[in-house]
Amino acid sequence: MPNLQIDMDQAQSLAESLGTWLDALGARQTSHQPVKPDHYRPFHWPPHQVSFDYLVPNSEWHGRAEMVVDGETYSVSVARTGFGIFGRCDALRAEAKSDTEEGMIKALIQTVKPLLARRKLIGESIESGTPFTGSFRDLDNLSLLKLFFCSDRSVAHDAQIEIETRGNLANVGPALITILNETRHKHRRTAQWLVLDLFEDLPSYFPTEEGQAQALEAIKQLLWTAEDDYARTVYKAGVVLGGHVCTEAAANVILECVDCPSRIGRRSAMHASFHLCEWLPSRRPDVLRALRKSSASDKEPILQKYCTALIKDIETEQIDHVADPIFPDEP
Repeated sequence: MPNLQIDMDQAQSLAESLGTWLDALGARQTSHQPVKPDHYRPFHWPPHQVSFDYLVPNSEWHGRAEMVVDGETYSVSVARTGFGIFGRCDALRAEAKSDTEEGMIKALIQTVKPLLARRKLIGESIESGTPFTGSFRDLDNLSLLKLFFCSDRSVAHDAQIEIETRGNLANVGPALITILNETRHKHRRTAQWLVLDLFEDLPSYFPTEEGQAQALEAIKQLLWTAEDDYARTVYKAGVVLGGHVCTEAAANVILECVDCPSRIGRRSAMHASFHLCEWLPSRRPDVLRALRKSSASDKEPILQKYCTALIKDIETEQIDHVADPIFPDEP
């Protein structure tokens, strides 16, 4: 059931604080073009402990050494065995092995660098002034939403998971709309994809019809003005409308956007219209009418063909549809 505990003052304050932060960043940026993000790669820590492969017993870890990384000194436990020299840094939950102690320390430094880089990036993203060494559970909602815009998609994704697992989801709803409306942050496509992923359960973030209408309007504007589909964000918008929200209001947004100015947005809406017929079959005649119009008049010949194929798939009640086309000049 949707979470109905809404603190409107808290929700509005969060949205305003996030908007102020985004405005300040936007004013400092020389370009407002979005950056195409790398593919999402989950971050797992701790890494595999090499000592497990060699069955090194606890009794062997009686040596001591030090490791210096980025000016910080870390204590290292050392085990000298017939298989080599093992090092373990408990503070960073990492291990390494080599034939010499020097080689082991070098290997251990390489092992922990991704963790330290991630901590530094999180600290910079939330503007804490120092690397972040805590848990995402320690962060407030504003800090987590700032991390939606992190250049590292694994950080942004983990922040989203933390938001999703907290209570009172409706209190972050207005701030999520702020993210969908953002037009200047270079990493906005990742952040917007994460918001759309949360909006698959739209009533949890907007229990009222008024709130849902505001969210749908933000999705519509994203489709209406899209100049790219980085991170498959615009595609995701159509999936949410036609495959998850599936209300009359969502149907109206899809049908409007089948003829919107953005070719990227039109493609997403066309795709969404197929799934709308599955989940809201009463709108099937409206969908077919809109697709027939586009099949004859869309400015992009590739989308005309796409609509023709979708019409056939809908009329023959195919369980899947023709693949979405890719424009020849898409990056």
